[in-house]
Amino acid sequence: MKFAGTTRNPRLARRFVLLIALLFGAITLTSVMSAVPAHADEVGEEYDFYFAGNVKYDDKPLEGVNITVDGNGYKADVDTDADGKWKIGVPEKGTYKVTLDEETLPKGVIVAEGGSTIEAEFGLTQSKSVNFFLGEGVRVTVSFWDQLAERLVNGLNFGLMLALAAIGASLVFGTTGLSNFAHAEMVTFGAIMALVFGVFLQWPIWLAIIIALALSAAFGFALDAGIWRPLRRKGVGIVQVMIVSIGLSLALRYVFLYFIGGGTFQLPGSGEENIKLFGTVSLSVTDMISMAVSVVVLLGVAWWLIKTKTGKATRAISDNPSLAAASGIDVDRVVRIVWILAATLAGLSGILWAYFRPGIKWDMGAQLLLLIFAAITLGGLGTAFGAMVGALIIGILVEVSTLWIPSDIKYVGALVVLIAVLLVRPQGILGRRERIG
Repeated sequence: MKFAGTTRNPRLARRFVLLIALLFGAITLTSVMSAVPAHADEVGEEYDFYFAGNVKYDDKPLEGVNITVDGNGYKADVDTDADGKWKIGVPEKGTYKVTLDEETLPKGVIVAEGGSTIEAEFGLTQSKSVNFFLGEGVRVTVSFWDQLAERLVNGLNFGLMLALAAIGASLVFGTTGLSNFAHAEMVTFGAIMALVFGVFLQWPIWLAIIIALALSAAFGFALDAGIWRPLRRKGVGIVQVMIVSIGLSLALRYVFLYFIGGGTFQLPGSGEENIKLFGTVSLSVTDMISMAVSVVVLLGVAWWLIKTKTGKATRAISDNPSLAAASGIDVDRVVRIVWILAATLAGLSGILWAYFRPGIKWDMGAQLLLLIFAAITLGGLGTAFGAMVGALIIGILVEVSTLWIPSDIKYVGALVVLIAVLLVRPQGILGRRERIG
């Protein structure tokens, strides 16, 4: 079976790859410079509530000790600074488990009293101090393979969710040549609609999600009818249309900020307890449902692309839009369907991202945008199946990389693999080589 190609303009594809690599590299470099050394106030600083502490042994501060806060559907970790201090922000008040990773303590030092995990709860203030009592002893460690298995499962969960958003953006690029920077706001839109109906109006969450997906589809239809189709008919260049998408992205982002504010909101079910599956691997019921839904939807999109008349037309337009139009395919109609499908998948990805993250924030989609572009580029420009493969690779890599690097710079690994693959195979994993000239 022959899948959709990279793009109808190889020069544009190469420029797109360079642009994404430069953007991703600049933002990643900024995060690296700000995260090394990893100070605690850089983790969860957008939240109003936080846990903090000071790790010392024999009155000497210990640097590089890893602390994890887990609870209410939220999980974050940080290393202590040179003064032994750490600080982790959390989205809401509640009871959390604060864990000190004994493997990061100096040799012969363990948590002597109270255990390495402390259950902490906020009082009347916005902060809570948590300290561990250290002493000498024999350390019980978690094997590398158990840690790897846990991160692989989390990475698969993240990759499946990322694939939903990446496939939609890839289909748009394949059929129109547009690198849609406003795709991030489509992700945010779906999550916000679920928030409005599931939390603000307190409707059943399953109904709120269905309504959110329907509104996401309508949002995609409206954007194409009101902005993208008129620009296509006027023959506006791809670069100019891309700039319009950047402006639209910024405008939508601040519209979201105006209506829901700068806080972080949780969807119902975000605080579920995890169920132990095997070894150290544990997932909540919501996580398992999220993975199952992602797999079913991705298989459904694959079936649509391969078996249906519209799906085949979509792949034909991605290969050669002029030839597709000459063959009698209604290009405008297919592009309209692609925009609706892309917006629906982005909305679903946003809802699942709100549970994985967890929390809904006005700029949450922007945090995924470069990873979406990286997945598309890695898999092959304009190929839906390539975007799926690229997203799974990046999702797993991002989570597994925390075995060796601090979690606050874990996206560096995705950039390194992206660059390495493009150096060896510039067209991406499933993209096709095309001649220029």
